[in-house]
Amino acid sequence: MRLWLIPVFAALVGAYQTSAPAPPSPPAAAPPPRIVPPRVVPPPAAPAPEPRFGASAALDAVIEDAIRADQIPGAVVLIAHKGQIIYEKAYGARALVPRREPMTLDTIFDAASLTKVIATTPGIMKLVETGKLRLGDRVTTYLPEFQGGKSEITVRQLLTHFSGLRPILELAPSESGYDVAIHKALIEQPVAGPGARFAYSDINFILLGEIVHRLSGKPLPDYVREQVFEPLGMTDTMFQPPAKLYARIAPTELMPGTAEPLRGVVHDPRSRLMGGIAGHAGLFTTAADLSKFAEMMLGIGERHGVRVFSPLTVRRFTTPQSPADQPVLRGLGWDIDSPYSSPRGDLYPVGSYGHTGFTGTSLWIDPSTGSYVILLANSVHPKLRPAISPLRARVANVAAAALVLDAAPPAAVLAERPPPQPPAARAGDVLAGLDVLAQENFASLRGKRVGLITNHTGLRRDGRRNVDLMVAAGVDLKALFSPEHGLAGTEDHSNIGHAKDPVTGVPVWSLYLGQSRRPNDDMLRGLDVLVFDIQDAGARFYTYSCTMLYAMEAAAKHKIEFVVLDRPNPITGEHVEGPMLDPAVKSFVGCLEMPLRHGLTMGEMALLANQDLRPQANLRVVAMKNWNRRDWFDATGLIWVDPSPNMRSLNAALLYPGVAMLEYSKVYSVGRGTDAPFEQVGADWMRGRELAAYLNARRIPGIRVYPTQFRPSASNFAGQRIEGVRFVITDREVFDSTRFGLELASAIARLFPGQMQWAPNEKLVGSRAVLEALEAGEDPTKIQMLNETGLRPFIEKRAKFLLY
Repeated sequence: MRLWLIPVFAALVGAYQTSAPAPPSPPAAAPPPRIVPPRVVPPPAAPAPEPRFGASAALDAVIEDAIRADQIPGAVVLIAHKGQIIYEKAYGARALVPRREPMTLDTIFDAASLTKVIATTPGIMKLVETGKLRLGDRVTTYLPEFQGGKSEITVRQLLTHFSGLRPILELAPSESGYDVAIHKALIEQPVAGPGARFAYSDINFILLGEIVHRLSGKPLPDYVREQVFEPLGMTDTMFQPPAKLYARIAPTELMPGTAEPLRGVVHDPRSRLMGGIAGHAGLFTTAADLSKFAEMMLGIGERHGVRVFSPLTVRRFTTPQSPADQPVLRGLGWDIDSPYSSPRGDLYPVGSYGHTGFTGTSLWIDPSTGSYVILLANSVHPKLRPAISPLRARVANVAAAALVLDAAPPAAVLAERPPPQPPAARAGDVLAGLDVLAQENFASLRGKRVGLITNHTGLRRDGRRNVDLMVAAGVDLKALFSPEHGLAGTEDHSNIGHAKDPVTGVPVWSLYLGQSRRPNDDMLRGLDVLVFDIQDAGARFYTYSCTMLYAMEAAAKHKIEFVVLDRPNPITGEHVEGPMLDPAVKSFVGCLEMPLRHGLTMGEMALLANQDLRPQANLRVVAMKNWNRRDWFDATGLIWVDPSPNMRSLNAALLYPGVAMLEYSKVYSVGRGTDAPFEQVGADWMRGRELAAYLNARRIPGIRVYPTQFRPSASNFAGQRIEGVRFVITDREVFDSTRFGLELASAIARLFPGQMQWAPNEKLVGSRAVLEALEAGEDPTKIQMLNETGLRPFIEKRAKFLLY
């Protein structure tokens, strides 16, 4: 996000500057002189860097290589150690279009997400110090209308990105204005439980910026200017910079339909629609100003005799505050050790802290060595480019090595992590829809000719079949309909024939016969109502959901009532994970535009889907009793029945959305034909030890991996012993099924290039863009973030149909 100054060296890079025209005059008056100590600029003929920093040539090579590779147009680098700026240099171009301009040390950059730690976090720090705010309070204490006043999310969880809110607040062009965006953030619904998992979210800091606004009585820019920027002499740090400074501002993206790139206008589209003032983005700053801020942080709240924060406040905000059972370490606002920690490089210790900005900015501070590294670039000018994470790491490595630093071990820092807060155990007494209807002795079905879509999972709490219960209650049960795997749930092929129920003699129509997946006219003739009662597994490509939705469409066409006897989502109704299904790849393993792990019960899914059916079905859902959205199946008190031959445990059901993403590849086994389907994978080209070591090094929350060998008795590699890996869920509350699926796929692509068949899995993954990104070797955390940005419309739509 941002940082600052001291005496320096500045050598313009001739190759990039000698031919460049001078920057245009500012549209208004020339900018006022900066209130900083005078700088000693070496004469142009003096090429030697300051002797205290011996890695000038190495840094030049790193930055100039990045410019030549078109990773960035230019940059400003500032490195300081123990109160001395030992390196400061401008490289390349500040602007490429509409005309080339050389980069200068006083260039003002769009800080992007550095706003979070240079403006919003300090604002929160001040409110804590003045007794106006407590970190452990619920957000509703300060924003009473947040999530209808019923949210459990705390201020601490917003600051650490463990709130469960999505990354991005989508705003349409018509939804401009600060108040409009704040309203949308206040009604945003979480996609995970508070504290359950890390999800970097701009929405968190939009809300925090509004908390600063309400508690201070001033807009965020005014409050932090008075409390932080002015005391530190940060005269070039501001929101909404005036036109007179535009000539010094590094432009960002050239937007479609415009002649010139954004300049002095925030790049982040949400902040731009909010008028350039938001808690997550909008700040503009310079390397010199960021240096002042960094010196204050290293001075544990004080710089040059001016105290801005208490030492205790600085230490609290810059030590780990994320849940103790999480591998991701976040301070309050600050990043410590997470997938976003590239500016730390490989040499700075855990316990240092910093932040990045989407536009190409970063700051990393290490208290143990008294040093910091500022890299400011406008990598989004004049077009979007890949993230410069590798460049940030290389700059940090060069700086840390050249300073001959020796860091104290981080044990004392890490010891300050808050104690874990285990979720409360629940022993539920859930009544499924069948139990509820049976309590009424099926009164609503009597006098009607009934068809029942079911299988072996259609059991009451006491284990009795729905078929037998209905017949005993006098229901006129005319026909049964069976999904994939048949009425008994034992068949594992694609051509299941029609039959009769062996107990009651009721005819059984197969909905998984050859290419037939829908009830036809003959099957539905003479029926008044279709009842659906099947236990689902919670993943989009589990086919029972499409069996239900296809039957709903047929019922709507024939004007037959459709009743869903609801059952739990076994892997909770709380976790919603992408990718979303592309409409172009709809199939029987994905017939509704929803994410891979949807967090819906079958009844809720039916209600959601029915909204868009034409004609709509005459739909009724018999809801469960006593089910909580956070319940896993083992909290319900219901009997676990393997919902399909290879879904043999709750553990397998949790792994299934991720592990099964690639199972249409014939050169890859997901453990079918073994004692642990979906709990292990393997292939004749796989090296289990190597893959396990790679995945464990990724520190994926909630899971560990170990090498194994197995011999499938069926499916791919039947009868052949193959190497692979097996999975152990260590914390299901933080485990993200689809994140793990992406990590597994990415690891296979990196370690075993050319071995995986990607194209056959398009319908399972559901997103061509995600499949292409995996095949291209994109980082899975980046893919996951892209997935999560697409969840917003679904989350909003889904919220209208939640029954529990």
